[in-house]
Amino acid sequence: MQVTLYTRPGCHLCDDARAVVLAEREQTPFSFEEVDIEGSDVLLAEYGIRIPVIVVDGEEAFEYTVEADAFAGIVRPRVGGL
Repeated sequence: MQVTLYTRPGCHLCDDARAVVLAEREQTPFSFEEVDIEGSDVLLAEYGIRIPVIVVDGEEAFEYTVEADAFAGIVRPRVGGL
């Protein structure tokens, strides 16, 4: 499973989302990638005012905020229901 966090520097909501993702990753194995949207005009246009955006296996799962229980409810069943 691949989890991608679209972020930008100085984004406190991104820091909160990252903390939720990394805490869950300690219990549930998945690949994690963090993408800084500042380096791409395409990503800025798509995600600029919606960050953080969390994508799980190619599907947008969260924007702005992510609750730990909701995130766990998405990723755990995909890796065997830990």
